[in-house]
Amino acid sequence: MKRDVNLNRLAVFVALVRAGSFTAAAAQLGMTKAMVSQHLLQLERELGVTLLVRSTRRMAMTEAGVAFHADCVQLLEQAQTAIERIGHQRSKPTGTLRLTTSTDYGTAVIAPALAAFQRLHPSLQVDLVIDDQINDLIAERFDLAIRIGWLRDSSLRAMRLGSCRQLVMAAPAYLAEHGAPRRPEDLVTHGWIAMSPLPTPLRWTFTRGSQRRVVRMRQVMQANNAAAIRALVLAGAGVSVLPDYLVRDDIQTGRLQVLLAQYRLPEGGIYAVYPDPQPPAKVRVFIDFLRDHIGAL
Repeated sequence: MKRDVNLNRLAVFVALVRAGSFTAAAAQLGMTKAMVSQHLLQLERELGVTLLVRSTRRMAMTEAGVAFHADCVQLLEQAQTAIERIGHQRSKPTGTLRLTTSTDYGTAVIAPALAAFQRLHPSLQVDLVIDDQINDLIAERFDLAIRIGWLRDSSLRAMRLGSCRQLVMAAPAYLAEHGAPRRPEDLVTHGWIAMSPLPTPLRWTFTRGSQRRVVRMRQVMQANNAAAIRALVLAGAGVSVLPDYLVRDDIQTGRLQVLLAQYRLPEGGIYAVYPDPQPPAKVRVFIDFLRDHIGAL
């Protein structure tokens, strides 16, 4: 028959046996002697057995009390170990950090950052999943996602780590053949490589001070991935918009050129998104590390 037992009384019972008297147990537990006695009586009623026999001068455990006490000690020790283990996870990075991000940002930024992060925390395992789809963090048991752009409404927690600029790019060979645009409107005469997943891949808004210009491009190609678009632009197939983190080296080496640098396109955010309202240490330290890493780029 199932019995409803108040588990808090187990700790009182163990403390009473350890102390050897109701008076000493009451002092250790911060209770009155009457409260300790009441807890024991209630526990015995809930269990349906006598655990202690006592007189005015002494007390002794029954046979059932001896066996139950041994089980209670083991149970409380296991509970304490579990509490300490959780506390350890809260204070020190342990276990496996499972995260996901997009293909282009994952290869350009996250993978190199994880290599440096793991050197700082060699006991921490890392599981990086590259995917251009929006993963279900809870169903797929991800600790966090790094997402770029503009976040959808969600019950997940999000922390902004930085921002990324969108730059109009072309290869020198393409510009030598077709010329460089001087105004946003000039882009309509150039072949545009569109990012197909965007809601309006051919419509872009340029700002310069208080000026705002909306331009509709002429598509010659499209691709569903920023890394693929970068490869097409490098090959001289046309002009496109690429995120700054993907083309830093190309700009420095001269493989690609920034067009219309005096104009701005909408900036996207870089976010750490996670499901846990109280994230463990492994998530907190990685978010702090990545924020610093992004800030130094």
